Amino acid sequence: MNPANESLIEYPCDFPIKIMGKSHPEFTETIETVVRQFDSKVDASRVETRPSSGGNYTGLTVTVRATSREQLDDIYRALTGHPMVKVVL
Repeated sequence: MNPANESLIEYPCDFPIKIMGKSHPEFTETIETVVRQFDSKVDASRVETRPSSGGNYTGLTVTVRATSREQLDDIYRALTGHPMVKVVL
């Protein structure tokens, strides 16, 4: 195996993804729908929500069941390309 391709993550595992976006009534539900395309088990029980101190932004931590690096890459691409999302960590 090429050392550059070695992962520090052992799959499968639970993997938290942090997403920030402008506060919107449908933000959480929309993000759940996007992530569910890659992990069908994602639901409200796997999402933590935190409003910013000013209330203008919402931070979500979505815990996905990661099965591969490719799956995580696909999730990150889908989230970073979504118009409601400002930052994905």
